[in-house]
Amino acid sequence: MTESTRDSLGPAVHGESEELLSVLERNRRTFAWKTGGLDETGLRATTAASSMTLGGLVKHVALVEADWLAVKLAGEEYGSPWDGVDFDADPDWDWRTGAEDSPEKIYRLWLDAVDRSRRIVADVMAERGLDGPASFTWPGGKTPTVRAMLLDMIEEYARHTGHADILREAVDGRVGEGAPADFSF
Repeated sequence: MTESTRDSLGPAVHGESEELLSVLERNRRTFAWKTGGLDETGLRATTAASSMTLGGLVKHVALVEADWLAVKLAGEEYGSPWDGVDFDADPDWDWRTGAEDSPEKIYRLWLDAVDRSRRIVADVMAERGLDGPASFTWPGGKTPTVRAMLLDMIEEYARHTGHADILREAVDGRVGEGAPADFSF
């Protein structure tokens, strides 16, 4: 390969930060494609013995964006609607209400959570770098790094996209990884 050909392909190795964020964004796009474009019936459908719904998945992942990245990574508050929920009294609130809410409300909640997380992660990475500490400590006394928090968020999306695969196929037969470049539902 000539040097000019290699240059036209872009850098062979991106920085670790860019790679992690790229994988997270790809997981978000795939999740959005697997869960998007459905009406109330599709978002409320269940399969097999599980009570899990696509609407519940979308709302749960929006909560995880707030919990993992805003609260635990950056030390911010949960924000609305999470700060008004008594999760001790209703630990499955996100799953339950995600199966009840309108598609517009669920999708908007998730898109807003992703937008907020992008801003937060950019600020935290600029301030602390990948090896910097998160804003919480595990009960055993260890504080995860920014890198570990991003890897856990990627894993969360990967796991729940697998759930969405099964549910979406049961709803309308959609399979594959046809994730669009944007998050439009």
